[in-house]
Amino acid sequence: MGQLVVLGFDGIASADEVLNKVRSLKVQHLIDLEDAVVVERDAEGKVHIKQAVNLTRLGAASGGLSGAFWGMLVGLLFLNPLAGMAIGAGAGAGAGALSGSLMDYGVNDEFVKKLAETIPNNSSALFVLVREVTVDKVTAEIKAWNPRVLNTSMTTEQEARLVEALKAA
Repeated sequence: MGQLVVLGFDGIASADEVLNKVRSLKVQHLIDLEDAVVVERDAEGKVHIKQAVNLTRLGAASGGLSGAFWGMLVGLLFLNPLAGMAIGAGAGAGAGALSGSLMDYGVNDEFVKKLAETIPNNSSALFVLVREVTVDKVTAEIKAWNPRVLNTSMTTEQEARLVEALKAA
């Protein structure tokens, strides 16, 4: 189970910028990101939610591949593996897209919507669900955006250390 951390930012684009930074830190193996959501609240108070992982597309891709494989095997039985592969890929992609759109893992959507209503206008928030993180190096990289910890599933001691690391100059 990962740890959820919600960071608040002044500025509507800040959460997107920090997510891009976090993705670059993932390449450096400083953070193992399970899921992320960016929430922006514009000047009129309208909330925009951007999921980092598109489950419908992910389900369609995996369903299409497995459908093509199984369709080819069934097609071999009927001496037409190409037709079986094409039909299997189409059916698998459709089933995968449907299951992906109905699936919900990672950051809870209701929690995101509820917390998104509390952030001020012209600001943003980043919800990150991490498996592992090198806290000191990651916080040093995102300090420039002046993040505030809005919510976390960390222990009280871990949260206090995170807040102190973000406050340190």
